[in-house]
Amino acid sequence: MKTARKIMAALSAAGHESYIVGGAVRDMVRGVRPADIDIATSAMPERIVEIIGQQGWKAIMVGVAFGVVVVVAAGRSYEVATLRSEQYGRDSHRPEKVILGVSLAQDLARRDFTINAMAMDSTGRLIDLFGGRDDLAAGIIRAVGDPRERFAEDALRMFRAARFAARFNFTLEGRTLKAIPVALERVNGLSVERVRNEIEQTLLAEFASHGLDIMLKTGLLAASCQAKEQGQIFSLPILPELSHLDGVPQNPCYHCYDVWHHTLAVVDLAPPSPVLRWAALLHDIAKGWPEVRTLNRQGQPSDPGHDRKGAAAAAVILDRLKVERQTVAQVTWLIRHHLFLPALAEKAVIKWLKRLSRDFKKTGELEAALLQLFELHEADRRGGHTQPDLAGLMAVREMVRSVMDRIPFFPDQLTLSGREIAGKLGNGPEVGRFQHNLLTRIQAGQLCNNSAALMMALDARVRRLARKTRE
Repeated sequence: MKTARKIMAALSAAGHESYIVGGAVRDMVRGVRPADIDIATSAMPERIVEIIGQQGWKAIMVGVAFGVVVVVAAGRSYEVATLRSEQYGRDSHRPEKVILGVSLAQDLARRDFTINAMAMDSTGRLIDLFGGRDDLAAGIIRAVGDPRERFAEDALRMFRAARFAARFNFTLEGRTLKAIPVALERVNGLSVERVRNEIEQTLLAEFASHGLDIMLKTGLLAASCQAKEQGQIFSLPILPELSHLDGVPQNPCYHCYDVWHHTLAVVDLAPPSPVLRWAALLHDIAKGWPEVRTLNRQGQPSDPGHDRKGAAAAAVILDRLKVERQTVAQVTWLIRHHLFLPALAEKAVIKWLKRLSRDFKKTGELEAALLQLFELHEADRRGGHTQPDLAGLMAVREMVRSVMDRIPFFPDQLTLSGREIAGKLGNGPEVGRFQHNLLTRIQAGQLCNNSAALMMALDARVRRLARKTRE
């Protein structure tokens, strides 16, 4: 903050207005230290660069059309922007025209929500023209001015409204909430990358379920955006697959909520990482599908196979939203395996781990995946199961850890190296076959994973191969 005030002082000394604006002011009013500090000034971009240069700081023009200069001082970056107003046209996110050198009131009036439309001068005086401080105190997200105009200008603001609600656990003001369904057509012009980023940030928020529910109930998730590939622009559905979950019943013997509200609970309970939150959001995506939903003998709803079909659907959804491939692979693996854990018996655990290990190349990869799988399992059970049996889950988890500590599932865990094996069997596929044989025998309890025992097994293999050769 000291450096920001020095920048403001330099601008003021040169005869220009300067203010801290946006999220930094919001956070300071909330009593939270701001992560980033943005400054608005009456100085034009070229003048900003000149003034900053006179102070010995570095100034970088990053958005000439928007009057934005990045100032690097005391090891931090600060955005310093010329006060501006904007006029929007056909583009759903970017203004068609930017007017630099307007008043502070005009600059604040162009912003999205009242809580983000406050300013603070160098003395710490708050300038609140739209009631942002009161809305912060009341826990309200309210558009600046007419919400229909704000959303028509920039359709991404509708997703931002839900994201801020998820971040702060705030309520959308009535007119602001009602304006979203009216403006959904403007979402068509948003890029899939921008929409996905807003959804992902909402997913990672402390009150993610709140923002996601707003997105679903207002129709944002059922809307379409656009993607560009090889110079061609085409329409793309966002997340309509979630809409059917709202109101889909589950067996009351095992579940307290319908599928959508169970999903929301699991999202909130899962650790806030992209992989786990996406997995939580999509883990029951196939429930209620005609080809999945059945009735059990008691006439209660059941969804056999929703784990496999859900994993396939999640892959399609995440690929469509251009989520990075590694995340897609991890999420779909978790969904495919989220439904079943092994029985609390060592043989069952070994068999389960042996099957899962086929999806990985290294011990560390399997261990990381199992950690996430158990975290998803716990969130799933706590998120509305009538009989969560967390003690049973912990017991299985402990047994898995114990087995993993003692029994190898990958060649690099064997006490006999591939080089030692090749020294007696020669290089080639025979080495891999023998390693697989050793793993199978150790897992079956027929062999101990120590150097002496494995060397004896290797010598026996050498003798058998020699006999075959002689024969």
